[in-house]
Amino acid sequence: MDAEKVLYLEDLAPGQRFAGSMRIRIDEQRAKEFAAEFDPQPFHLDAAAARSSIFRGLAASGWHTAAVTMRLLVASEFRPAGGIVGAGFDELRWPLPVRPGDELHVECEVLELRPSKSRPEQGLAKVRTTTLNQDGQAVQVSVGNLVVQRRPAAAPGKHP
Repeated sequence: MDAEKVLYLEDLAPGQRFAGSMRIRIDEQRAKEFAAEFDPQPFHLDAAAARSSIFRGLAASGWHTAAVTMRLLVASEFRPAGGIVGAGFDELRWPLPVRPGDELHVECEVLELRPSKSRPEQGLAKVRTTTLNQDGQAVQVSVGNLVVQRRPAAAPGKHP
């Protein structure tokens, strides 16, 4: 991370938005490999079985989408000090299935900020991350709480 791009809790504000320029295309074989290892359900693995499922076609696992989202978020312009450290989710939804060939990107918005009472060197940022497909449709929406470092206090006699 470039030091000038790192965002401390004090640099963030509710309503602030960040975009990701990286896009990842969902490869059918990789989606099947992920599903085979972590979510081995027929609608993620077999096109014929998927056609008769609720998805009406092959769909990537939501957990694959979540992993891709993390990669996209790390590559985005949202760069909190200390890294993207999750403290839990308030919400995680998959409003539409992700299909092989879909090209995903992310956007995130700061919803709330709260300095920690017990750890003055950090705080929590509540952030909504939306993963969108090539048509601008949301395929994953999460509201997560991230631990973000606060700006270090200047040493006495020193100026920032």
